[in-house]
Amino acid sequence: MDRKSKEIHQHFINISDILSSDLAGAIRQIGPIEFQPDDSFPLAHRLCRSVAGQQLSVIAARTIWQRVLEAANGADLAEFFTEKNADMMRNCGLSAAKVRAMCGIAEEARAGNMEADDLRILNHKERSRELTRLWGVGQWTVDMISIFYFGDEDVWPDGDLAARRTLEHLTSRRRKTVRTAERFAPYRSRLALYMWECGNSVPD
Repeated sequence: MDRKSKEIHQHFINISDILSSDLAGAIRQIGPIEFQPDDSFPLAHRLCRSVAGQQLSVIAARTIWQRVLEAANGADLAEFFTEKNADMMRNCGLSAAKVRAMCGIAEEARAGNMEADDLRILNHKERSRELTRLWGVGQWTVDMISIFYFGDEDVWPDGDLAARRTLEHLTSRRRKTVRTAERFAPYRSRLALYMWECGNSVPD
């Protein structure tokens, strides 16, 4: 376990002791969490995977994505996600709206408009503005990309029901989770990781 994760864990406990004994107890029990973003896949690939997982449980999202990969049969996903393969994509369990969104992302990638380095230099607000211009890409999807792909440590994904409800349960339903999460800046992404770990619901 790296030193930074240990230091942040203790920092979180110190803050939580003031806010809620339940929250402090949960964080103590989980222990330090390492923050390990993964940008080994092309941005379009990761963005499409996040779209596929919108409003689904972690297990359902993994199952559908595995079906998509099997249907693609090793093909470049930016080439596979086209209208001619729409029926095949829907047969994997994707809604028509998700198929449209993923085909749109792939089209942007084929046009050279999905370069990770161009978005990496932006802050989360700027990145959100750029990516939500794509049809079907909402704030939840951008939050997941910023956390898990770009490694932004200070994103609180308030649109994620699992993270939000867990934080409410451990603190107070009368206090907005955005306000609670502000106490953990500039490491709000790690707060989300703790909340997902509490509920065993870490997104892919």
